Amino acid sequence: MAGMVLCESTELYNILNQCTAVSRLCESNYLCLIDARPKEDYDESHIITAKRSVKNGKGEFLPPVSVELECMKYCIVYDGNTVSLEENGPAFQCAQVLQEASRHPIRILNGGYEAFSAHYPFFRTQKILYMPQELEDLHPYPVEILPGQLYLGTCRQACDRQIQKDLKIKAHVNVSEEAVDVLQGGQVLHIPVSDLFNSDLYPYFKETCNFLDFHLKSKSAVLVFSSLGISRSSTVIMAFLILHHAHTLQGAWKHVLKCKTNMRPQRGFVRQLSKWEEQVHRKTITDISDPHF
Repeated sequence: MAGMVLCESTELYNILNQCTAVSRLCESNYLCLIDARPKEDYDESHIITAKRSVKNGKGEFLPPVSVELECMKYCIVYDGNTVSLEENGPAFQCAQVLQEASRHPIRILNGGYEAFSAHYPFFRTQKILYMPQELEDLHPYPVEILPGQLYLGTCRQACDRQIQKDLKIKAHVNVSEEAVDVLQGGQVLHIPVSDLFNSDLYPYFKETCNFLDFHLKSKSAVLVFSSLGISRSSTVIMAFLILHHAHTLQGAWKHVLKCKTNMRPQRGFVRQLSKWEEQVHRKTITDISDPHF
């Protein structure tokens, strides 16, 4: 039995927005999202890609049809507003059934549909069926590093006006060689560094951290981006977490990796982050010779 755990809204948001060349939602064994609310509530609106829960004639929940739960990386269930594993609501009852067939813990969305849709209203939909090509064509949003405040993304996402509007982005950090026309009226810090092995981001860490700290304290959401949102942008975000959130390099790495599962700073940047950790904490804490890094 896989068991059950609570899943925060920001975690589901990031799961929905993982991508490689295309959105990971098109992978058949990636995400099974189940809406355990009544049919009329589901039909009115639900979270994108969610399937309505299945019940038998006695009103008991059943495993979803045509879904191999034992192969599914994420299985997430939500109802209207469950906030505890102690509640015997629809999400809990549905998760009890699903855990029998899953190898991974079933996640119950903390706060349910009400909390998630309040934070991310642009992920509500009435669409029920998605063709594989439609899932491939979905444009993921930047992942959320600090809820409602700090985002990590790509150049394409930085140029998407709808994304800027939905996430209320007010400032950008562009960690790429090219200047990008991202928004009007907002502030942009441009760090013109390439992603080559001998590129040096270290001299920009302090300036970037100050920029991020100023805007986040001003309650302005910030998007940090690079070409693919994998190496340079994740590096400066980790530098910020080390300085202003008291993370070690290892702690910052784990946090960003949880938010964006394909993030991977190149080796030169890892060494620069180790040097930054030593400067901030007055000693080297993280062993970057570990294969994990």
